[in-house]
Amino acid sequence: MTPEIALSLFADGLYLTVLLVLVIVGPSLAVGLIVSMFQAATQINEQTLSFLPRLIVMLITIMIAGPWMASELMDFFDRLFNAIPQLIG
Repeated sequence: MTPEIALSLFADGLYLTVLLVLVIVGPSLAVGLIVSMFQAATQINEQTLSFLPRLIVMLITIMIAGPWMASELMDFFDRLFNAIPQLIG
């Protein structure tokens, strides 16, 4: 295996990881920002008020995007598994 192939595999894996994390964390960040602005405007300092909506949005996001995320991971694994003969030889 040449260094170029190893770097290409690492880059593909890192890109996929960032993409999957962004799909989950992005909506949670947006909801957290909205709830924080609401808390600042109303001066409500309740910790569960900021945690619960983010948790619910994250769970809904995983339920909606979960099949796509699983298929992307399986596609990457299939490409990696099928490339083993070229990587060894």
